[in-house]
Amino acid sequence: MLNQQYANVPVSVRHDVLVPHSGAQAIVPVITRPISQAPAAETSCGKCHLRTRCLPSGLLPERFAQLDHLTRAKRKVMRGAALFRQGDRFESLYAIQSGSFKSIARAQVAKVTGLHLPAELLGLDAIKRQVYEHDAIALEDSTVCIVPYSQLTQVMLRFPELQAHVLRALSADIRRHDGLMLKLGAMTAEQRVVGFVLGLSARYQSLGYAGDRFSVRMQRQDIASYLGITIETTCRILSRLERGGFISMHNQNVELKNLNGLRRLSGD
Repeated sequence: MLNQQYANVPVSVRHDVLVPHSGAQAIVPVITRPISQAPAAETSCGKCHLRTRCLPSGLLPERFAQLDHLTRAKRKVMRGAALFRQGDRFESLYAIQSGSFKSIARAQVAKVTGLHLPAELLGLDAIKRQVYEHDAIALEDSTVCIVPYSQLTQVMLRFPELQAHVLRALSADIRRHDGLMLKLGAMTAEQRVVGFVLGLSARYQSLGYAGDRFSVRMQRQDIASYLGITIETTCRILSRLERGGFISMHNQNVELKNLNGLRRLSGD
């Protein structure tokens, strides 16, 4: 329940913060600008450093203004908290503005099914059944832009380029998931770990960050679950790669020392 002091505040002017709480999500409302005010520069789509990744190129200024209204609600999700849970009713997509998330499918055994970085959309797989198919858990303190799906569909009718962009994002999400499942069956444990590292490198590079130095926010057990191997095997391979001079690790930071060597190990 929302705190009583916020009971009379319209939802449209709240900025929620999700924090870990007894295995469930707790919502702490934070009041943001009134709806009549323009978006702050740092939260405006037109000013966001990820706009070339989140949005189609060549948008006119007036269209940026309409998208700012669509994505004006933000949500902060603290490390370890759930943005949404498997089985929750689908209402919105979430564009990651900062931070990262893991997705967890809960069947007989919980399994990590995805790692999501800035500019990616969370919730795409919920469109068909109208319920979220997995838990989305923050790997670090993160911020998302809330994109109400009903409003998004209306905007896409007026902006064909936005519709095409969302469909490309959906296609890329399916391709990444299905491609991983297809590859894992034919890969050794070492190739899975190396492929994971190289994949992260390419994804960070596409965001404009360094491809040879980056943080891996996933814990070792999460990486093992994602790749379908044991945590002991994951740790052993990472240690072997470090001893062999292929990578250097310090806490969650990874540096690629021998990119060509890693590519050879991956089978490329």
